[in-house]
Amino acid sequence: MGVFELADAEERVVFVGFAGGKSLFGLKGEVAAALQKYEQAALFRVEVTTSYHTRYRELLMVHVADHGELPPLNELINLGRLSPG
Repeated sequence: MGVFELADAEERVVFVGFAGGKSLFGLKGEVAAALQKYEQAALFRVEVTTSYHTRYRELLMVHVADHGELPPLNELINLGRLSPG
């Protein structure tokens, strides 16, 4: 279980995802599937955590706080606000 970020060749985050308890092949499987689905992804970063859903939402909120929008390949979801200090 955990979260991951995919980035393009210029190191811009293009997708944030997670692997939960029902993910067939865990974090490795979710990252592999996302890399196949999103051809523009050249790099990835993973975090192993049992609080994957909370951390997933937190990563999205940080991205919105830094860039003003979600990563381009993430679907619109209802997020709270995060104001990093």
